[in-house]
Amino acid sequence: MAGFFLSVTINVMSVKLTLYSRTGCHLCEDMERALSELEAELDFNTETILIENNRGLEQDWGTKVPVLTLGKDIICEYFLDRVALSKAIAEHS
Repeated sequence: MAGFFLSVTINVMSVKLTLYSRTGCHLCEDMERALSELEAELDFNTETILIENNRGLEQDWGTKVPVLTLGKDIICEYFLDRVALSKAIAEHS
């Protein structure tokens, strides 16, 4: 009897988050550092977008930075909310 081999490929996309930030912002740096420590554990990637020199982003986020979003949903502002982050990732995975 011939052997049977089954190959299964599963493409799991990690969640893509966006961090709105500005240069020289210590809260932004703190959130970016905390996110980098959690990326592997919670399976997400973060794109950091600097808002300075962009009038539209300055209007949208201004003094709220850092702001962490998933799509159009705001996860947290100013400080990383790990509970909100975990919940957002679970809902989008």
